[in-house]
Amino acid sequence: MRKPEVSEELARRVVDALHRALDVDIAPADALIAVSTRDGVDYQCNLAMSLGKRLGRPPREVAAAIVEHLEITDLAEPPEIAGPGFLNFVLRRGWLESSVNALGSDPRLGVEPATEPRRIALDYSSPNVAKEMHVGHLRSSVIGDAIVRLLRFAGHEVLPHNHLGDWGTPFGMLIEHLLDEPPAGPSGIGDLNEFYQAARRKFDSDEAFATRSRERVVKLQSGDTETLATWQGLVDESTRHFNEVYHLLGITLTDEDIYGESFYNPYLAKVVDELEADGLTELSDGAVCVFPEGFHNREGDRLPLIVRKRDGGYGYAATDLATAKYWTTERGATDLLYVVGTPQAQHFAMLFAVCRAAGWLDGVHAEHIGFGSVLGADGKVMRTRAGETIKLADLLGEAVAQAADVVAERSELSEAEQREVARAVGIGAVKYADLSGDRERDYVFDWDRMLAKDGNTSVYLQYAHARIESILAKAGDQSTGAPVTLAEPAERALALTLLRFGEALRSATSAYAPHKLCTYLYETAVTFSRFYEQCPVLTAETPELRASRVQLATLTSRTLVLGLELLGIEAPRRL
Repeated sequence: MRKPEVSEELARRVVDALHRALDVDIAPADALIAVSTRDGVDYQCNLAMSLGKRLGRPPREVAAAIVEHLEITDLAEPPEIAGPGFLNFVLRRGWLESSVNALGSDPRLGVEPATEPRRIALDYSSPNVAKEMHVGHLRSSVIGDAIVRLLRFAGHEVLPHNHLGDWGTPFGMLIEHLLDEPPAGPSGIGDLNEFYQAARRKFDSDEAFATRSRERVVKLQSGDTETLATWQGLVDESTRHFNEVYHLLGITLTDEDIYGESFYNPYLAKVVDELEADGLTELSDGAVCVFPEGFHNREGDRLPLIVRKRDGGYGYAATDLATAKYWTTERGATDLLYVVGTPQAQHFAMLFAVCRAAGWLDGVHAEHIGFGSVLGADGKVMRTRAGETIKLADLLGEAVAQAADVVAERSELSEAEQREVARAVGIGAVKYADLSGDRERDYVFDWDRMLAKDGNTSVYLQYAHARIESILAKAGDQSTGAPVTLAEPAERALALTLLRFGEALRSATSAYAPHKLCTYLYETAVTFSRFYEQCPVLTAETPELRASRVQLATLTSRTLVLGLELLGIEAPRRL
């Protein structure tokens, strides 16, 4: 059985006391236990405040009744009733020491996997074939991958799927252009964007080419061998470009995770047939549509989800319906998660409504994990000076170059080591800047801020970890297995912060909110800094105290490394 976190254990005991005191039953999640921001208080319970009105009794009276029946002497000091009825908890030193000592031999740092794991299908990244990844793909890739890591660490089975845009009418144009002008060298198409733009220019200016392109679409959809082989070459070439970016960015997607639009093409007709058989469709201007209940435009007209166009073709709505049906009915997913920009919120709400009406989401949790845009210094969507979309590979290359200057300022590393560290620092800075804020908000891309050595940045965390590793290298192995003692306030504060790792992870994972883990890691690094300033480690007064403090430093290092790893960020041992 999973060992409860501190807040969970406090909640359980408060719930039991409430039942004994007032014969009132509530769920532990409703006990309103939170980390306190007050000095000298570890946790606060606001339950009496909400129960007072419901029971018709003064909140302080309710709080007093809870305290009278609370069994907590092994865990915390007798709670203080503060203000109009808050309960303030201070954890006992003996319990803290025992708990933090237990972390030393636990590779998961006190975090136990879920007792009821879920099977989660997660859609993220999803670039388009024959186009290079651009800055608009950054957030889906980075946020999605962090969520994959968090969910897997929590013990869930995650089925990532990269929904490539690899099908549709533009591919007639692209295939025809590739047949007209095959790559000259063995390296394939050098610049996917230039290739796409050249094909588009030819399509717009050459009617004969446009006609051949339309005919090529028919051949593609009918399974013509030569056309499919050329199409597959485009997909393979594009995938090679994507993989280069994924490798540099530290994204865990592989070729086995590719489920492009083409994969679902054989399912589309059956999806429409099922919707029609269930009486969910209507004909509107020749198109087969579903009008999910509750969706209207500004004029009050019903909004349609077009599942088959009047020319008989299928749009992305049909593909998305087929995707949801596939992962739930054929792959047994208990959860469908889509890491896609916030502007698509209404589309997903309509999609889920149709899927529920069709019975494809029975017992399934479906959620759109939206996010804002990456903005330039002018507050507009980030672009080049020429107004073009920035290639993601170029952006990441610039990040590594900028980080190389930062690392070289006072580094004692060799040139080869500096290059490797610059990659970790630069890529980490880009990812952390994306992950450290609320994902639903836009954020401004600012090199100076994201590469700053102070403040809530990955660089600050990486330097904090490297500093701890330097301390541990000087300490040697003398502290292995040594017991931790918490005599000083700064030692206690650090131990308490380390014990909250599990709470931070649970909060970040349940809300698909990596920024909550970022905030915790920053607070951990800041707390360690205060500890190091106030509690000498290598020059501690006694060998026992030195060993205890080295153990706290070791646990801090492990926490930072594991936390950053769950965000997809490296923590070099030397900077």
